[in-house]
Amino acid sequence: MEHDFKADIDAIEAIAAVPTILAVVSQVTGLGFSAIARVTGDRWICLAANDQVGLGLGAGGELKVETTICHEVHQAREAVVIDHVARDERYAKHHTPAMYGFQSYISMPIFLADGSFFGTLCALDPKPAKLKDPGITGMFRLFADLIGIHLDAARRLATAEAKLLDAKAAAELQEQFMAVLGHDLRNPLAAIAAGTRLLASTPLDERAISLVAMMATSTVRMSSLIEDVIDLARSRLGGKISLAPSMEPLEPLLRQVVDEMRATHPQRRIEAEFAVTKPVFADRQRIARLLSNLLGNALSYSPAESLVFVRAQTYGSFSLSVTNHGPAIPPATLGKLFVPFVRGQDTGNQQGLGLGLFIVSQIASAHGGTIDVTSTDDVTRFTFQMPLVVLDERARLAAGPVIS
Repeated sequence: MEHDFKADIDAIEAIAAVPTILAVVSQVTGLGFSAIARVTGDRWICLAANDQVGLGLGAGGELKVETTICHEVHQAREAVVIDHVARDERYAKHHTPAMYGFQSYISMPIFLADGSFFGTLCALDPKPAKLKDPGITGMFRLFADLIGIHLDAARRLATAEAKLLDAKAAAELQEQFMAVLGHDLRNPLAAIAAGTRLLASTPLDERAISLVAMMATSTVRMSSLIEDVIDLARSRLGGKISLAPSMEPLEPLLRQVVDEMRATHPQRRIEAEFAVTKPVFADRQRIARLLSNLLGNALSYSPAESLVFVRAQTYGSFSLSVTNHGPAIPPATLGKLFVPFVRGQDTGNQQGLGLGLFIVSQIASAHGGTIDVTSTDDVTRFTFQMPLVVLDERARLAAGPVIS
């Protein structure tokens, strides 16, 4: 008949020991019918059976649960053992033995690891049998426990496989996502940037010059957003920011970042002081990105007429700081600044996704450095520090790129 317990039937069929268990039960007890049943408050479904008495029940067969003694086992969560129905004070006049024509019966509950009731291991026969024996009941209890353990193991395996499939799907989605960002967005963006530079080199009226400048600024901002989202995706999926460190001079690239920021924010005053007198073993492009994000943050959260100051130096360690004026960062926000998608107070000038400072923290960590922030009623300062590589380490590390 139709049923909705196929998953349970499949789970029992997957346990190779089940036919042996049912055969041993019949051999040891002499009972002609043994079965594993799924029992709920309103259903009794046969999941597997060894039928030598012609009851006609096999996997998927169903009985009305209220007509079974397994129903009582489900309610009481305790085994029922009957040697001889006709001589049993409790079951001599019970409707179930009369309905199904048996005289001996045993039903042992099957529990799962979480304590939930699954069903029963049961057996019966038209003739009486000696079942109230510690060896018999102990065997049934052992087999019931074994079935429960197998069912739990199968469920854990199925869950693990589902998670593995989900992880595989997530990895494939990540690859597609990275491809979209890396190719489908960055390549057209590069073409727009090239076209903007070409337009800027041609004679234009004042309105066109303003529009081209705005396009250039938007292109730079969009490129930064794409890089931020790519790095966020890597970090969320267990990856880390990759580094290609070198001993090449760092100061020229830092000056370039400051000059680019001045060009894209001509109305703002940005001053810089560099004293990078010792070699810094670092990924130049990543450090430049760190400075760009810090500068962008400082420009967004400071008054338009105020000064933003950049300082880089190599006194004992490499230190890079960006200072801006403006209101203090609220304490509640201060502790979450480096969390993705978190912003400071709205100044009406924020652009982006709120990933800039998160990426800064990731770059700092990848370099074995730290990023700290102090904020008073007038000044906010972000400071990145990382150790300088000593001479004997430099030769070893310069042998090849380091991936963090």
